[in-house]
Amino acid sequence: MSILAIIISLLLLMLLAYRGISVLLLAPLMACLAVLLSGDAAFLLPIYTDTFMSALGNYVIQFFPLFLLGALFGQLMADSGAAQSIANGIVNKLGTHHVVLTVVMACAVLTYGGVSLFVVAFAIYPISRELFRSANVPKRLIPASIALGSFTFTMTALPGTPAIQNAIPIPYFETNSFAAPGLGIIAGLIMLGLGTYYLQSRVKNAASKDEGYGQHTEREAATNEAAAPTTHMPLALALIPLIMVIGLNALFTYGVFPAIDLSFISDEFENVSPSGQSGLWAILIALLSASAWLIITRWKHWLDLKESVNKGCLGSLLPIFNTASEVGYGAVIASLAGFAIIRDAVLSASPGNPLISEAMAMSVLAGITGSSSGGLSIALETLGSEYLAMAQEAGIDPELMHRVATLAAGGMDTLPHSGAVITLLAICGLTHRQSYANVAMVTIVLPITALISVITLGTLFGSF
Repeated sequence: MSILAIIISLLLLMLLAYRGISVLLLAPLMACLAVLLSGDAAFLLPIYTDTFMSALGNYVIQFFPLFLLGALFGQLMADSGAAQSIANGIVNKLGTHHVVLTVVMACAVLTYGGVSLFVVAFAIYPISRELFRSANVPKRLIPASIALGSFTFTMTALPGTPAIQNAIPIPYFETNSFAAPGLGIIAGLIMLGLGTYYLQSRVKNAASKDEGYGQHTEREAATNEAAAPTTHMPLALALIPLIMVIGLNALFTYGVFPAIDLSFISDEFENVSPSGQSGLWAILIALLSASAWLIITRWKHWLDLKESVNKGCLGSLLPIFNTASEVGYGAVIASLAGFAIIRDAVLSASPGNPLISEAMAMSVLAGITGSSSGGLSIALETLGSEYLAMAQEAGIDPELMHRVATLAAGGMDTLPHSGAVITLLAICGLTHRQSYANVAMVTIVLPITALISVITLGTLFGSF
């Protein structure tokens, strides 16, 4: 009965989230439903106040600074004109003859530099629309082009990316954001190369049928959420904060923190492990420094700096609490008797290779929640210690476990009910029927292909 209760609550969570009901409400309600159907009604209130809220609170404590600084940095990049300058620079460099590659690379540069994928989507869509229209390429391919550059290799594969998906495994595996860099680059190239090739083939196919851009009623209001930039920003200056995010992250990860004896921190703070936290600290320092650089160097050019800062900070609240609520839901599910059976089945799915078991768990939970960060957080919160123990027993480098976890979470997370997909299609003024098949190809099929490649290479040659 407990297993059936879990399945029913998960299916309802997917269905109702797809229909637009907030996860903030859905997560505790579906958790309570699972408890009731499991026959544990007497423990409903303590499970909510202790299990659910404790897991939610612990997640916020651990990751809120990263959500906050990430959202702030993204807003400053948009409002300073830096994001627009970078996008325009890439358009000018690649021209209109390669519209798909131009859009993909513009999104990739911004997201790899730490700009929120939603900020990127709002900033790049107007440029994409004009490029595709001028080149007479079907508008229905715009969401897939933006998704390839924003939702795939820069989010889960490339070493050092400040995306939250790349940061979540750090405290569980005691790694850093550059975990398994060689394998990450290979996975990134697979997604970029095959994704661009696929979309270009769709462009040629449409041209052979004389499809063209198509007749569309453009929804200009959809792009108004992106604040107008203050003034034009030179491209060289616009690139500096992105370079700072990646460069400072690497500097503190490989230079500063390893050179310092941080054991004194554990003496003062018993629950803090420097080896498990320094990877997060490096990203926070990089984002804070880049944000400060933007504010100071553009001091005289802001239209309303206070508004930009407030909007960025407030913009972090919904994402962090959405994900934290899903983590709370996962903690309640993990406390039910039926979960032990599910957990044992998942952990024994591939007894000879923990990488396969881990990939399956991350993929399934990311697909159910429609969120890579949500699925990854639930899986690691409930199974992280088991996977680390399995990896150590099998002689697998935790860095390889880290990279496989992020790649797996970035595969099934863009099923039709995904909030990111729904938002992207809304920005572009298109429907699932018009664009989702191509989005699914570049954000599900190809990332899974890259994941399988990494697991194969990691199994044969280890982490590199």
